[in-house]
Amino acid sequence: MIPALLAIVGGFALLVWSADRFVDGAAATAGHAGMPSLVIGMVIVGFGTSAPEMVVSAMAALDGNPDLALGNALGSNIVNTGLVLGVTALVAPIVVHSKIIRRELPLLFGIGLAAGILFWDGALTRPESLLLLLGFFALIGWSLVAALRGHGDALEAETVQELESHAMTLGRALFWLAAGLVLLIVSSRGLVWGAVNVAQTLGVSDLVIGLTIVALGTSLPELAASVMAARKGEHDIALGNLVGSNMFNLLAVVGIAGVIMPMPTLAPAILTRDWPVMMGLIAALFVMAYGFRGQGRINRLEGALLVLAFVAYNTWLVASVMTG
Repeated sequence: MIPALLAIVGGFALLVWSADRFVDGAAATAGHAGMPSLVIGMVIVGFGTSAPEMVVSAMAALDGNPDLALGNALGSNIVNTGLVLGVTALVAPIVVHSKIIRRELPLLFGIGLAAGILFWDGALTRPESLLLLLGFFALIGWSLVAALRGHGDALEAETVQELESHAMTLGRALFWLAAGLVLLIVSSRGLVWGAVNVAQTLGVSDLVIGLTIVALGTSLPELAASVMAARKGEHDIALGNLVGSNMFNLLAVVGIAGVIMPMPTLAPAILTRDWPVMMGLIAALFVMAYGFRGQGRINRLEGALLVLAFVAYNTWLVASVMTG
C-alpha cells in the first residue's frame, strides 16, 4: 500500500511538472516554426493540456484497466467544470470576450451528448472509439480554421501576451518538448500502477479511482493554468483551456482507450450517475458563459455553485462506494 501511495504522489508531482514543460516546449517550437499565435493557443496548447489524460488513459488501457481510463476522462471533465472553473471564478470572475469560445460552448455540449449516445447500449466498441477519434481530428481541423479566421478575436491578444512570457530558444524548446513527453509517460506509468494497486487493496473499482484520484491529478495542470490566467486578466484563455480540454477528453482520451481495449460492458453507474453529472455541469457552463443577452460572465456566486456541485457529486460517489 505504501509503495502504491508513493507512486501516486510522485506520479502526480512529476505529471504536473512535465506537462507544464511539455506545453511550453510545444508552444515555443510551434512559434519558431512560424505558426500563428491563435493556432498555437487553440491547437498546440489545447492538445498539450490534455496530454496527461491521454497518456494516463492509454497506459491504463494497455494495462487492461479500461474502466480507469474512462473514469479518468469523465472525472477530469467533472473536475475541470466543477472544481477548476469554480475555483477560478472565485479567484477572479470570468468575463467571456472571445467569439471563438462562444462557438465552442455549444460544440462541447453536442460532443457530450454524442458520447452519451455511444455509451447508451452499455458498451464502447472499437468502431465507436474510432468514431470518437475521427471526431477528434475533425475538431482539430475546425480549430485550425477558426484560429486562422479569428484574427482580431479577444483570445488572440491574450494568447500573444501569454506566449511572449514563455519565449525560449528553439534548442531549449525542442529539449523540453522531448523531455516533457518522456517524463509524462514515466509519471503516468507510475500513477496508473499506484492507482490500480490502491483500488485493489481498498476493494474499490477502477472506475471510481479514475473518477476521483486519477481525474483530480491529471486536472492539476488545468487548475494551475486557469487560476494563473484569470489572475492576469486572461479570462478567455482560462475558460478556453478548460472547454478545449473537455472536448479533447471526450473525443481523444475515451477514443484512444477504447481503440486499445474495447469495453464490452460499461458500469451502469456511468449512465445513471457520472455522465448525467458531467452533462449537467456542461449545461450550467453553457448557460453561464454563453451570454444569451450580452457578454458571457461567470461570477463568484456561480463559481461557488460549481464548486458545491463538485463537492456534492463526490459525496454521492463516496456514499455509493460505502453502501455498495
